[in-house]
Amino acid sequence: MLSLDPNLQQKLIHLKTLFADMERALIAYSGGVDSTLVAKIAVDVLGDRALAVTAVSPSLLPEDLEEARLQAATIGIQHEEVATHELDNPNYAANPVNRCYFCKSELHDTLRPLALERGYPYVVDGINADDLQDYRPGIQAARERGARSPLAEVGISKAEVRQLSQWLGLPWWDKPAQPCLSSRFPYGETITIAKLQRVGRAEYYLRQLGYRTVRVRSQADTARIELPPEQLQTFVTTTDLPALVETFQSLGFLYVTLDLEGFRSGKLNQGLATDAHPLD
Repeated sequence: MLSLDPNLQQKLIHLKTLFADMERALIAYSGGVDSTLVAKIAVDVLGDRALAVTAVSPSLLPEDLEEARLQAATIGIQHEEVATHELDNPNYAANPVNRCYFCKSELHDTLRPLALERGYPYVVDGINADDLQDYRPGIQAARERGARSPLAEVGISKAEVRQLSQWLGLPWWDKPAQPCLSSRFPYGETITIAKLQRVGRAEYYLRQLGYRTVRVRSQADTARIELPPEQLQTFVTTTDLPALVETFQSLGFLYVTLDLEGFRSGKLNQGLATDAHPLD
């Protein structure tokens, strides 16, 4: 069995203590590796005094929602779903650089009343220590609404999230990050339900081909495929490119391109490290 180094063991103990002190907690649960680890620790400590809630909107791929349901059932936590309507907010749909602020505002404005109604004094999320180093305006929205981030509070990094998940025997410990579909659009391009669905189906097509870490960036009528750099040559030489193009065009794209730099998390945030938008 995998062993944990003493530092990470202490972080895990601290994490469990945080939940024990909360007594009851509602987890903002997306099904990603971070929020699932939070949900796992919460249910281990609190039992039926922990509740995982998934926000369902057009920015969540249906297949990812199904995975979240299966993972919640596997770890044994109570799981509910609630609709959010971030696209109804023109500030969100316009896709400004602080779009995530309006998304998380909608999420926590929905979860906080639900938590209080059900007797949960705390809403917690899956923000980890590394997230604090990127431009994440959604973190501000969560903090303004009193949400807590146990992983970040304890100083657990993304790599440590995966180590803990693997140590706990969670089969999705190496699951690729899957941020909401709205992150596929360059800032300033209006987001619509149709565009979200187009991107979602395109990514699902590539995932069915076996590419786990993939992004389809959408810019107007162009799809730009991002894959890990080491997979680019294999993709070009083994993929039925005419069939792929036909599929993407059937979804509504006119042009299909491949990003030769390859996938890099947070790529659309490059250039935002300015006085107006510091990456902190």
